[in-house]
Amino acid sequence: MNKRTDPRAGGVDHAGIEQHLTFEVAEELFAIPILSVQEIRRWEAVSRIPHAPGHILGIINLRGLVVPVMDLRRRLGIEPRDLTPTTAVIVVRIAGSDGAEHVVGCVVDGVSDVAHIDGADVRPPPEVCGRAEGQYLRGISTIDERLVMLLDLERLIEPAALAA
Repeated sequence: MNKRTDPRAGGVDHAGIEQHLTFEVAEELFAIPILSVQEIRRWEAVSRIPHAPGHILGIINLRGLVVPVMDLRRRLGIEPRDLTPTTAVIVVRIAGSDGAEHVVGCVVDGVSDVAHIDGADVRPPPEVCGRAEGQYLRGISTIDERLVMLLDLERLIEPAALAA
């Protein structure tokens, strides 16, 4: 079965295959569960917040909701780069450990595809991963022989961690 073109709909099927949105950051492929994605937007200017952590670029007004926008490169400890025509903001919605729902925009270099990843194919990140990568990775898999890093959105977006 091709993980990219499997026709099954929904987030997880009965066989443990889960849909993920894949995207690129610094030429590496990352993925997040599709059910966490609220929408994908083109880059737009943000309103800066004084004294915000370096990885928080600012805020946007999303149909009346004030949404913080996080630079995923900086969050993962990767050198920032200039915006390009493929730069996108993935707006995600997750339930935090505090029980509240959090909406955050994540700036990525480009959105790739929706992929179907079998949970049995996901491996834990190697123990030698750096602090940011090891802390924010849920696992590693492959798509068409290319490594894909599955991000742990709860850790990445946890309010206390966003302020760090």
